[in-house]
Amino acid sequence: MRMTPLQRRRALRCLGFYLLMALTTLFVAMHAGAQGGVAELSAAETLLFETDHLAGIQAPAVLVYEFRRVSNVEPGFTDKVQLDLGGARGKVSATLHFLSGKNKYDLPALDEARGNPVLLGFLERDIAEMKRLTGGSTAYFRKRVRMALAEGAQVSPQSITYQGKTLPAQAVRIQPYLDDPLHARFEPYVNKTYTFIVSQQVPGGVFQLRSSLENRKRQPPGTTVAGAAASDAPAARTHATAQAVKARAVKEVAASQTAFDAKTVAGKPAQDRPVNATPGPALPPGAAALPEIDETLTLVSVVQRQRHAPEPDAERKR
Repeated sequence: MRMTPLQRRRALRCLGFYLLMALTTLFVAMHAGAQGGVAELSAAETLLFETDHLAGIQAPAVLVYEFRRVSNVEPGFTDKVQLDLGGARGKVSATLHFLSGKNKYDLPALDEARGNPVLLGFLERDIAEMKRLTGGSTAYFRKRVRMALAEGAQVSPQSITYQGKTLPAQAVRIQPYLDDPLHARFEPYVNKTYTFIVSQQVPGGVFQLRSSLENRKRQPPGTTVAGAAASDAPAARTHATAQAVKARAVKEVAASQTAFDAKTVAGKPAQDRPVNATPGPALPPGAAALPEIDETLTLVSVVQRQRHAPEPDAERKR
């Protein structure tokens, strides 16, 4: 099958970018391929994947981000993400250090980067977490995110505050699992929302990335709503059947919550408890808490490094 010019241009660009740029193809080029190469990129795709976020960077430099995770099912934590940028012959090389210790997520270095690798690092780690928590396929989760960016993203102007200055930015928001026909497989996660805030006024172009899952307004499995009419019984039985499909995810959530409560929270004074240990509303006997997870990555600073002077040649040494 003959490639369209748009597909050929993207494929050639990705060849030199190793594995990480292949991930970009999954989020962008597959959309055009699915539409026969005719469809234009959405505003969200252009902002996130077709913008040279590193154009204004004076390499060598280091971009430092803070990563914060808050959860009611596992211990939360705060860590650092660091993007090391180098420069040679008009090109920008990039090495991403995403978190540390047991939370470290390895990504390949890039000899030539245009987009900010922190975006794909955040998404790939998030997708790996979805697989771990639900048992689903990473390829499927990538597809849902890619489709949401292509077809259902909300792009809106937004003001941000960076180092004491108010700057213009744009926010991209998606809910890739909300209308998913297969959402019953991971029902507790259908409300997950991704927000990407980008601005040409900040170093690296990416100010904040966030994935948030809120289930406080939803009834946990096994909960019966008081006052439900008899006519609602068939619907209630249908709901109960759907809830049974997500037993695997709920079981994992309950096990994680029990282990965390027993080993981490019990017996500790309030000021020593992790950020995710805040008690929620009382649940009915036997009901498992629906997951509440918030992960945010925010630009903190940029450090300009001094460029090393070239070594003198052999003639000058003489």
